[in-house]
Parts: sequence; C-alpha cells; structure tokens
Amino acid sequence: MGKIGIIGGSGLYDMEGLEDRRWVKVNTPFGKPSDKFLLAKLEGREIVFLPRHSRGHKILPSGINYRANIYGMKLLGVERIISVSACGSLKEEIKPLDFVIPTQFVDRTNQARKYTFFDQGIVVHISFSKPACPELSQLLYDTVKGQGFRVHFEATYLNMEGPQFSTLAESNLYRSWGIDIIGMTNMAEARLAREAEICYTTLAAVTDYDCWHPSHDEVNAELVIKNLLKNVENAKKILRAFIPKISSERKCLCRDALKNSIVTPKRVIPYRIRKKLSLLIKDRLS
Repeated sequence: MGKIGIIGGSGLYDMEGLEDRRWVKVNTPFGKPSDKFLLAKLEGREIVFLPRHSRGHKILPSGINYRANIYGMKLLGVERIISVSACGSLKEEIKPLDFVIPTQFVDRTNQARKYTFFDQGIVVHISFSKPACPELSQLLYDTVKGQGFRVHFEATYLNMEGPQFSTLAESNLYRSWGIDIIGMTNMAEARLAREAEICYTTLAAVTDYDCWHPSHDEVNAELVIKNLLKNVENAKKILRAFIPKISSERKCLCRDALKNSIVTPKRVIPYRIRKKLSLLIKDRLS
C-alpha cells in the first residue's frame, strides 16, 4: 500500500496529533527539498508530510525546489499527494474562507521554474489534459462537502509567478479568461507528480478576492494571513476525514503516465541519465 503525501502550503508547517512521528532528511539528484519530511501515521495510514515553504516559511514560491520535493515523495513511497494551498478568488461566488478543488491549471510563470525531470538526455511527453487526478479530486470534493464547508469543484487555477500579488490589469485579464482562482505554486507540483506517476490533487483555501474586487482593491499579506490561519485549522479537519477514505488500490491513469511517453530509445539515453532517473523510469524502459 503506497503512502499518502501531504504538501503543506502557507500556514501549514506541521500536523499535530499524528502517531509514530519522525522527521527524515532526504537527498535527491535534484538537490535539497524544502525541508525534512515528516513520516507518521493517521488512522492507520502511512503519510508523508512536507512544508512547501519550509518550517517558518523561509522559501518564496519562485525559490522552491519542486523537483526535489516531488522526487523525495516518490523516493519515500508516496503514491498520492494532497497539496494544501492558499489562493485568491477571481469570481464573486468563490468567497474568502471557501475551499476549491481545481481540476485544471494555467501556467503564467513563463518557465521560471524547473517543472520536468526529463530536461537532459531523454525526451518524455506525458498526457496532461487532466492535470489533477480525477478519482482523488472527486473524493476530496465529496469529503469537504460532507464536512459542511463551502467548496467549489472543477475550477481552474492560474499559477502566477509572484512573489508580488497581481496588478489590477492582470487580475482583470485573468477574470476575462474565465479563471476561477490564482496562486503561486501548484502547476509545477502537478506536472512533476504526473511525471513521477503520483496522483495529485489540490485543496485550495481562499484567502482573498485578489485586487479586482472593490473591497479588496489592495491585497496585502496581513489580510491573507488572517484568513489563512482560519482555513488551516479547517484544512486539518478535512485531511483527517479524507485520508482514511482513500482506497489502497489505484485505478486511475496517473499510475501509468510514463507508459508509451518516453520518446528516446533506451540505447541512446546516456548511462548517467538512466542512473539519475532510475527511480522514475526503470520500469518503463523496454
């Protein structure tokens, strides 16, 4: 049975009340992850927790080593990842303190981040039409709704670069595109999780209306943090209800994302690349 990974966003740097807790340091071919990984048990399920911005919130979105974070999850036996993330709303009906389960992503980071494991010596083209795992996302939505929280499903998340918040012109542009929420972290995670054949879903916690809204014409960190702290406690309740419901068997396509996706023949992939990426591709090279 694969482990369940939790990536904690702003405000979520630890999880209390877990059994058999131990923080472990993980080395990866892609450098240092954001922090040590917390290995523990929740309701008998093995979980792996990682604070995305490091404990104490010391790493900005652009500085996160997303490849090391996801590779570390894979190395520790994680098969599913739930990403808890703060976000801004671009629609009136998606209110601060609501939760959102996005199933689509739009990237506006202009490739400022490393979001593929396969950038040297090997070419891989994964299918990414459904970037969030459909099964895991549906189960998460049902759980949040069942807990009595306001939640929105099948939304689109725009990943901006940051660390500054949007200009008014940008915020209005994204609204004209029909985007639902905006954040700074999840696109790279979703891409890399798919390349690692890990199921991925996002529990997005709305902190503000972004600057387009008359009552939020200037989004500031104080407002975001105030709402963030309220949502973090609710997110922990949701995770405790959600994790025991996850099936031990995966039936989705995420588990076979690399099947028929590796374009480069094995014989021409440099040995050092095959060794470096062995954890990801050893079962996919014919």
